[in-house]
Amino acid sequence: MAVERTLIILKPDAVIRGHMGDIIQRFEQKSYRFVGMKLIQFTKEIAEKHYREHIGKPFFESLISYISMSPVLIAVVEGEDAISVTRKMAGATHPLKSEPGSIRGDFGFVKNDNMYNAIHASDSQESAEREIGIYFGPEELYSYDDKKVL
Repeated sequence: MAVERTLIILKPDAVIRGHMGDIIQRFEQKSYRFVGMKLIQFTKEIAEKHYREHIGKPFFESLISYISMSPVLIAVVEGEDAISVTRKMAGATHPLKSEPGSIRGDFGFVKNDNMYNAIHASDSQESAEREIGIYFGPEELYSYDDKKVL
């Protein structure tokens, strides 16, 4: 098992509905470390950078509208197999198809044909590196030894 870093975004529905603390707690209970964290407001330029593979698709404009409706929490999570474990913790993209106990299964919902799925999680090492680089400079990421207090 390798120690990895991955990016998560707590999306507007998680922020607006007050679920940030609950979601952060799930990662901390799995002994993952938060090595970078900030609130940001998505602009169209940031969204196009992040969601570049979706530019031109029919849902792109509604995605931009959704992701920019409130600030979002951007965080870098570090730990063993962080990418695959984070994806599993997040659950299936569609909240109604996510297992109970997953973040999307517990906090996501569908309203008026809009899908609110609470969290984004990088899907690969390459995506994690690219996405982390969009939001964080190296000086904004920290390392610390949790064994000092355990």
